[in-house]
Amino acid sequence: MKKLHFIVAFLFVSLFSSAQKASPVKWSASVERISETEYKLTAKATIEKGWHLYSQNATEEGPVPTSFIFDDNGGAFKIMGNTSEEEGLTTLDPVFKKTVTYFENNAVFEQKIEVLNKKNSLTATIEFMAGNAEKCLPAQEEQLTFKLDEAAMADSKQASTPSDIHKKDTDETEKGLWSIFFLAFLSGFAALLTPCVFPMIPMTVSFFTKQSKNKAQGIRNAIIYGLSIIIIYVLLGSIVTAVFGADSLNALSTNVWFNIIFFILLVVFAVSFLGAFEIVLPNSLANKVDSQADRGGLIGIFFMALALAIVSFSCTGPIVGTLLVQAASKGGIAPIVGMFGFSFAIALPFSLFAAFPGWLNALPKSGGWLNTVKVVLGFLELALAFKFLSNADLVIQAHLLEREVFLAIWIAVFGTLAFYLFGKITLPHDSPLNHISVGRLSLGLVVLSFTIYMIPGLWGAPLNLISAFPPPQQYSESPYGVGSSKGSDSNAGQVHADLPDGAHLLAPHDIPAFDDYDKGLAYAKKVGKPVMIDFTGWACVNCRKMEQNVWPDPKVLSILKNDVVLISLYVDDKRKLEADEIVESQLIPGKKLKYIGQKWSEMQTLKYKANSQPFYVLIDTNEENLITPTAYTPDVTEYFSWLKEGISKYKK
Repeated sequence: MKKLHFIVAFLFVSLFSSAQKASPVKWSASVERISETEYKLTAKATIEKGWHLYSQNATEEGPVPTSFIFDDNGGAFKIMGNTSEEEGLTTLDPVFKKTVTYFENNAVFEQKIEVLNKKNSLTATIEFMAGNAEKCLPAQEEQLTFKLDEAAMADSKQASTPSDIHKKDTDETEKGLWSIFFLAFLSGFAALLTPCVFPMIPMTVSFFTKQSKNKAQGIRNAIIYGLSIIIIYVLLGSIVTAVFGADSLNALSTNVWFNIIFFILLVVFAVSFLGAFEIVLPNSLANKVDSQADRGGLIGIFFMALALAIVSFSCTGPIVGTLLVQAASKGGIAPIVGMFGFSFAIALPFSLFAAFPGWLNALPKSGGWLNTVKVVLGFLELALAFKFLSNADLVIQAHLLEREVFLAIWIAVFGTLAFYLFGKITLPHDSPLNHISVGRLSLGLVVLSFTIYMIPGLWGAPLNLISAFPPPQQYSESPYGVGSSKGSDSNAGQVHADLPDGAHLLAPHDIPAFDDYDKGLAYAKKVGKPVMIDFTGWACVNCRKMEQNVWPDPKVLSILKNDVVLISLYVDDKRKLEADEIVESQLIPGKKLKYIGQKWSEMQTLKYKANSQPFYVLIDTNEENLITPTAYTPDVTEYFSWLKEGISKYKK
């Protein structure tokens, strides 16, 4: 097991080489009406963290300046003056070795125009270059369309603009980071209650009590000790982010080998927690670090914290590994945030008890309950492992781990955990159990209730509480529930009789859906309905939440069935394209698009400047947006309003 982390790191690097990255600059357009004939056009650039966009006023032999070319449509518009921009940041650029002006996070450019002839829209071509502290990307072009007929007067409230979708994505990212932090924080407390960590609290307090000459020095040393713990774990998260990339780790979340490797890894962690063996670091490393802790001063305190991390690795290692896996699938700075939350939870009690040793009297004594905590974590790790295996199965459409099989495994895992908590099963490191505590009995009842809750899922129940984890209901042996004749072979012809070529029904909601864009668009033109493009993914957690919790609402379901043509495009579909459909990527020159999912992913990135799922677009039969696209929208009322607004614009 000593080489486990090196093997994982090597596999991570191998998988990362295939990750894709979209442009770090996203553009959106809005229009404000100044008078009957004058308008103000606003182009907003949303810039990813760590990147910047160069100003229009770039120096010679420097970066390509941002520039705007407005199409006056044969004299229909008069361009009034130059395009204005916000005040940017000016500094010496390390790439070009020149003083340059650039923008971070956001940049807004404005242009006034006068309408001479009645026209409803104006287009602009933007040429720009993005860079960071290490490199610059090649110059890119973007075309924006400004819809004048949708503009509001300057003093009136405007409808939502295309920048809303970027704001929503940002909000969802922030929510995701907060969820990672709280999950990691709770995991840190769980790690604190394991046999490798909890008994070390009195030992640590004893060390600081002996080393500190007075109370003030003891508090200072305790704070430094806590900060050292946080620095060590955050440094680990920073290394993961730096090695594997801040923006492309999430591309691995749909990689088949990534998911299979971490299924195996989490199973190993789970078996270790259940008592089969311990994952430990080399004793020589622990001894070297421990010897440095005797030096005293700040360095000694730091090595005391490092010794804690190494000695407790057999308990904290599996939890840290699981957190890094989850954070890696989120991408961005999630590994850093996760390690901060985890280390903060561990550092806080150590620091407080070291600063106020009298509090030790309130701590429960070490005992068999610590191993119980470790075993419970092992069962949770085992259940989570099958989520990764399910992702791999969904992506390649192997149908080996369909919904019923997944739920059966979870029922078995949590059912066994309930028996363990009730004392009916014992494991190798358990102490003799003469009676069950109230706390253990209560937890056992919760786990048993959860197990019983999952059982109806085998017969088609939606299980909304865990909708993000199992495969979708249509990925099932019995999509309409066991015993239903609706989806049987004898009735398949009748169920699909009225469906057009290329369409299928999304069970159990029976929403007609296409998985081919061209066929779906052709059908929409034939029946005269708008199109809803659903950029989704088999391994997309939020996509399942929308399909299980939002789409079944009667108002939403009626629209999806009757008022739009649904085209669901799976960006992680690993089925191969036909030979005549394989083309070269426009995002990564020299790379061929070989899989169906790559085709839809590139389409979403190029056409809609987004690469997250779910992503919903309402278009007319001319492929023009009816309304600003939206992303994950768990509020049913908000999602229904978005659908109604788009459809009403189509009918005008």
